[in-house]
Amino acid sequence: MTYLYVGAAQTNPDSIGGLFRLQNDAWGRVLDENVYAITTHPEDAGVIYAGTGSGPRRSTDHGEHWDKLPLDRAVWSVFLHPKDPRVVYAGTSPTGVWRSDDGGDSWRPLPKATLPERVKMAFPCRVMRLVSDEPDAVYACLEVGGVMRSLDGGETWDDCCRGLVDLAERPNLKSMIQSDTDTEGMLDAHALAVSPARPGTVFLAVRMGLFRSADRGASWEDMDIGRFSPLTYARDVRVSPQDPRVLYACLSPAARSRDGSVWRSGDLGETWARLDHGVKAESTMMALALHPQDEEQVHCVSRSGQVFSTVDGGKTWQERRLPAGVEDVYALACG
Repeated sequence: MTYLYVGAAQTNPDSIGGLFRLQNDAWGRVLDENVYAITTHPEDAGVIYAGTGSGPRRSTDHGEHWDKLPLDRAVWSVFLHPKDPRVVYAGTSPTGVWRSDDGGDSWRPLPKATLPERVKMAFPCRVMRLVSDEPDAVYACLEVGGVMRSLDGGETWDDCCRGLVDLAERPNLKSMIQSDTDTEGMLDAHALAVSPARPGTVFLAVRMGLFRSADRGASWEDMDIGRFSPLTYARDVRVSPQDPRVLYACLSPAARSRDGSVWRSGDLGETWARLDHGVKAESTMMALALHPQDEEQVHCVSRSGQVFSTVDGGKTWQERRLPAGVEDVYALACG
């Protein structure tokens, strides 16, 4: 059975947050907290980690019951190392990265896992995504802060923002909404991904589009997604578990909008085609989930709680709305 999990936050007294699970074509809330991240275990589908406003949670039975793990920080990303899923990283707000070597039973803060504050926003900076492409390399992207990298499992960190700041000199890549600097948009990072088809390359989704580094974050280039999509605000980017040359991305007009879309590339981002035909997102498309075994299954979710699914590689789609009152969705997972 395929389970879908969606994480949402309560942002006003009338809205609903929590972790919602789709089972037998019906949604049920299985965790009553603000949920910003959901990660499923690569080898045991019953094991799920959730990042909440008060720390990480773990379930070993598809979300029926939850353990509160001993880390009292808002967690915005959870990453299980692909070579050893007992090694778990948690990205937090305020900015920090914590590591567990025992599946989440204990945690330690990684030293100096932060970046200089180049942009001052109305909310604390947070670590939105963590990935790895080799045993000791870990990449993290920050909203709003850019990208940092560790080549030793998180013990030391390098600032990978120089190339992003340089790109912000281009007129079409300047953006300032809350801060006093127009580098804000290029440092407004939401997701990153790596692919075994091109080791050392990092794909990054930021407010201004999709970007790529071919040298482990030392420099960056614009993937120029605007050649293919009229929507360029990038919220998520994922690599297919079955074909490492296939990328998926969520593209919308802005953080809060009345539109959203899903795009697919079969050549590591050189070209893109829209995938979500026949459905209409009523708000920003926030997250993607790819089935770990079935390459035909792709799921996506809008900020306002529309969950779209295809089981035939995008030929047809089904919409399943979350319960009324869900207004701010952040995370989606399947397993």
